[in-house]
Parts: sequence; structure tokens; C-alpha cells
Amino acid sequence: MTDKGRGHQNLELHAKPIQPRAEDTSGNHALNADDIRRRAFEIYQERGGLPGRALDDWLQAESEFESAALFMRAATGEKQRP
Repeated sequence: MTDKGRGHQNLELHAKPIQPRAEDTSGNHALNADDIRRRAFEIYQERGGLPGRALDDWLQAESEFESAALFMRAATGEKQRP
């Protein structure tokens, strides 16, 4: 008899910090939900793993990626789209 849960590990605990990718920052790309989820989890861990602020963590992660996208567009001279 084997312990089924023994081989499973929470991959979030081993996740590397997410860095925005330049190719995903143009207006043609939607924000990647997996990247946002991982960043939101990092934010959750940074504030001590206290529950109750999942939506705030998600929105902060989204905002960080959107800010990075705006910065990259400005840095590369890409024009804003309406």
C-alpha cells in the first residue's frame, strides 16, 4: 500500500518570482492568468500567508503586470492604443 499524497508537492512553494516577459507586454497580448496567479501567491506569502485578501492580492498582481507593460511600451517607443 502506498501513500498517494506523498508524491504530490505544492508547486507554488517552489515557484520562482515572476518577471514580465517583453514579448507579452504589447497591447496584442492579454494578461496571462497563470502569471498573475503565481504573482498573487507571492504577494500572499510576502504578507505572511494571512488569509482574507485574495482579491486584493490578485488585483495588485494584475496592476504590477499592467504597469510593467506600460513601462515596456514607453521604453520601446510603442504608441498607446485607444
